[in-house]
Amino acid sequence: MDTQAKIQEIVSSHPVVLFMKGNAQFPQCGFSGNAINILRASGVEKPHTVNVLEDAEIRQGIKEFSNWPTIPQLYINGEFIGGSDIMTEMFQSGELQKLVTA
Repeated sequence: MDTQAKIQEIVSSHPVVLFMKGNAQFPQCGFSGNAINILRASGVEKPHTVNVLEDAEIRQGIKEFSNWPTIPQLYINGEFIGGSDIMTEMFQSGELQKLVTA
């Protein structure tokens, strides 16, 4: 399976997916930690996380998949939402909480 198909499979198989550096228990960058905290505050107790530091192909491939240059990247119900800054804005407006509970 090529990298893009693998990413599509991951995104399609879980309602909330966060491609991040590290994992939910041990984020390895401030933006990834912020993203996990926002998801938890939005009511997502166990997001599916993918540690891009463990797979160089996924790390590069996710940037091409979403056409977004940075990590973390959030997907909800198969749709690309954005990175840490967009998650913060959506959380502050209440939009993110609506998306994850819909």
